[in-house]
Amino acid sequence: MQPDITAKSWIMVATLGLVWGASFLFIELALTGVGPFWLTASRILFAGLLTTAIWKMRGGPLYETDERAGWVPLLAVGVLSSALPFVAISWGQQFVTSGFAGVSMAAVALVVLPLAHFFVPGERLTLRKSLGFLIGFIGVAVLIGPEAFRSTEVDGELFGRFACVLGAACYAVSSVVMRRLPPVDPVGLSAVTLLIGAVPVTVLAAIVEGVPPMPSAEVAMVILTLGLVQTAAANLLRVMVIRSAGPVFMSLTNYQVPLWSVLLGVLLLGESVEASLFMAMVLILTGVFLSQRGALRRLFSH
Repeated sequence: MQPDITAKSWIMVATLGLVWGASFLFIELALTGVGPFWLTASRILFAGLLTTAIWKMRGGPLYETDERAGWVPLLAVGVLSSALPFVAISWGQQFVTSGFAGVSMAAVALVVLPLAHFFVPGERLTLRKSLGFLIGFIGVAVLIGPEAFRSTEVDGELFGRFACVLGAACYAVSSVVMRRLPPVDPVGLSAVTLLIGAVPVTVLAAIVEGVPPMPSAEVAMVILTLGLVQTAAANLLRVMVIRSAGPVFMSLTNYQVPLWSVLLGVLLLGESVEASLFMAMVLILTGVFLSQRGALRRLFSH
């Protein structure tokens, strides 16, 4: 199955970058009333139940043909696309700078490239594509600045960095496994994998943080927004992009997230505009152009 990159694909990836970039603002607000484990569990569980309800109302089956996948790939996608990376990154950020976490997420694209080359038809690794993704990664590093590599001098920092890199690797592997599934309903796949991911996270939250607290109305609304937009809607878009345009194209989102995070901070929080922002934007856009030159040519030739 060759990647099918259309104008719709570009719109979905751009939307994902904005939605996930804005999630940092909502998470910061939500953490004032609930712990990180219960926040993660509640947003995944809510998103899973909501997506399942929509899937059942549509009345469609999970698989669109007679070809089936075993439960192992579905379990792998469920755990690796939500449960494990959410927990790993949340835990790891206690010990590392937010900049390092951002660079780790940008590294998803660099991990996806070799995996897709060997395991996904039509995603051959080329020098131009590799150079484009490398330039985009450098753009993210410039955007975040020296903080990304500054030590926090906190005990456990090495393990925290490992956790962030592990989270990024989980996203990369889950994208490749998801792409290799047989023809499947995207809403159904999103629902099943979210519910699979919700189980271990909920159990872990109960063990680590005990009985969940009763959040205020404001915090509850933020959690519902995270579950509805940043988890349910975003996960469905992610599934649709990976299944149609492929995991390499999907990984472009990881360059957008820190860029949108900085831009929203400037626009909504009045943060100062640094010269590095413009340099980073040029590098990231150059990287996107190089890595997706063929898709862009097809898009504008129609």
